[in-house]
Amino acid sequence: MEMGTVTANGVDFAYLTMGEGPLALCLHGFPDTAHTWRHLMPELAERGYRAVAPFMRGYAPTSIPADGAYESGALVADACALHEALGGDGDAVLIGHDWGAFPVYGATAFAPRRWRRAVAMAIPPVEATLTAFLDYEQLRRSFYIFLFQTGLAEAAASQEGFIAGLWRDWSPGYDASRDVELARQSLGEPANLAAAIGYYRAMLGTVPLTGRYAAEQAAAGGDVPILYLHGVRDGCLGVELAKEAPDFLPPGSRAHHVPDAGHFLHLERPREVNDLVLEWLA
Repeated sequence: MEMGTVTANGVDFAYLTMGEGPLALCLHGFPDTAHTWRHLMPELAERGYRAVAPFMRGYAPTSIPADGAYESGALVADACALHEALGGDGDAVLIGHDWGAFPVYGATAFAPRRWRRAVAMAIPPVEATLTAFLDYEQLRRSFYIFLFQTGLAEAAASQEGFIAGLWRDWSPGYDASRDVELARQSLGEPANLAAAIGYYRAMLGTVPLTGRYAAEQAAAGGDVPILYLHGVRDGCLGVELAKEAPDFLPPGSRAHHVPDAGHFLHLERPREVNDLVLEWLA
């Protein structure tokens, strides 16, 4: 696996890559890094794809975005700009987990001709979660989202054990020690941690949207088929939030619940998840 850099949408992206062929753009979430795709990327390369996993905006060694934008529309613009900068064409596929799932939904709607198929993991379409998200158990799981709207966010998230605790709660029984260390390296500087928290502040409107990405922010629907995967034991977003996901996916899409897997299902059950993804892309 090689490391590269590319400038797209005004951000200097660092990325991991392997293989040759149509672009398979793999987007990570929080608190995670591009290394989260270490099981899937080699198999994408074997199937004839150029697998590329960028460190998302603000996650070192990618640069802090000069425009200070962290709304989902900015992530959509990033995905489309990366597609262009990396030489993608209409055979490209888009894969995203957690925050990386937001641009899967948005970019396939905003620029559908760029993508042949897509995969989203662990975050269903927002429309599918509007009522279930108000459930007490889900509110309890989502404490960190509300913490991140406050001035205590950076101090709390930088404490020893905070990131490890999220991984432990979200993927019970999974040994996340390597992933936690990689996340600490990526978010170790205050500016990078503030950037990662900025995604959540933009989501709930604690900071105003920049307005630069209004069209990308509003993009919805589309006709690119999406495979949606959710772990049955997800401790971040309960599987009940995913039950209505098929109703809000494009025609020809599919949803699948992965047994004995939590939030980081692609790391916990790589063989099963890889098979589902590769079969879908084929």
